[in-house]
Amino acid sequence: MAKIMNLDGTQQLDLTRGTVEQAYDRWAPVYDLVFGGVFAKGRAAAIAATNKIGGRVLEVGVGTGISLPLYAPHLRIFGTDISEAMLDKARQRVTEGNLKNVEGLAVMDAEKLEFPDNSFDVVMAQYVVTAVPNPEVALDEFARVLRPGGELIILTRVSADTGVRRFIEQKLQPVVRPLGFRTAEFAWSRYAKWLSGAKGIELAERRLIPPLGHFSLVRFRKVDVAKAA
Repeated sequence: MAKIMNLDGTQQLDLTRGTVEQAYDRWAPVYDLVFGGVFAKGRAAAIAATNKIGGRVLEVGVGTGISLPLYAPHLRIFGTDISEAMLDKARQRVTEGNLKNVEGLAVMDAEKLEFPDNSFDVVMAQYVVTAVPNPEVALDEFARVLRPGGELIILTRVSADTGVRRFIEQKLQPVVRPLGFRTAEFAWSRYAKWLSGAKGIELAERRLIPPLGHFSLVRFRKVDVAKAA
């Protein structure tokens, strides 16, 4: 359970696996309609980066499977999500689209991935890191299941450190938190701190993604120690 503090020292509502699951179960019927267009450019950029790498891909937070038809057919995709309702939509999309490169879809906690170490060439997580109770634990899991030489590709909210945008994000926090979102807790310094303690992980790319530059595409690479030596 993650206990998040407000700036005035009071405690926000706990964010747990159950609250996240419930939030996305509620979003499942309308998720594509509400967010499909809004996140289209970011999704396309993340998929393009993944397709260049190839191999076996894990998409954490696959949701309704809106990204699945965009992957190159030679990739092998496994999708996980915390919400069964979301995965029902994804399974329907796989069947209707005859997406033979999708190995499987499964309910799974992003903080406790049920895969051996070094299982995937790419780990993709779109708008997931800011929604899980313990983001650094999830990032550690993503790195664990990533093969040496592979990449962790995330689309993520990067909040402002100062200024008007920071003020607005803080004011919006109580409104969006029950929906499974967090707006003000993820300045780049938080990602940088995780990276500094992540063994064998380096930053490959960071760039702003529409809409409005509030989101970033971030690529982390897992160093192949054998090749580096």
